[in-house]
Amino acid sequence: MRTRVVLTLTGPDRVGIVEEVTRILLELGGNVETSRMARLGGEFAIIMLASLPGDHAESLTAAFADLQAQGYKLTASQTDDSVADAHRGWLPYRVSVHGADHEGIIHEIAAELSSRGINIESMETGTSEAPVSGTPLFEMVALVAVPPDLAETDWIWAVAEAGSQANVDIEVVPAD
Repeated sequence: MRTRVVLTLTGPDRVGIVEEVTRILLELGGNVETSRMARLGGEFAIIMLASLPGDHAESLTAAFADLQAQGYKLTASQTDDSVADAHRGWLPYRVSVHGADHEGIIHEIAAELSSRGINIESMETGTSEAPVSGTPLFEMVALVAVPPDLAETDWIWAVAEAGSQANVDIEVVPAD
């Protein structure tokens, strides 16, 4: 029997950290099912869903002791599929946001989605400089799960209105 674990690791960015983390998991008989990894400033962050033989899940934290001694922070939480099953049949959409960067954009959009019972499944955000002016530009792409009984025109209009209030452009399309 396999156990599924959500593992997060953060710490100083360096060459070889992904190899080391995946080697530790492989030595435990683990498999990375889903992951996101990124350098954020000078730190490297890993979040992943891994599956391990049930008898090895207990020794997961100890296997990362060397990295923890080097200042890396680790969390490992067993998960089950009952929460994911609660959203079975919900409709997937992609919400894209673009505009001048300012405080509160993510909060405004997330609040509108949440108020309608829409679940954010994943989200990526970033900033860049406009080519000529150097103005900070914001970009966000979120995959959301919408309850099947929610009227599409109502919630899409409300999210677009939240974008208008935040002075950003929003595009909502069904996700593949």
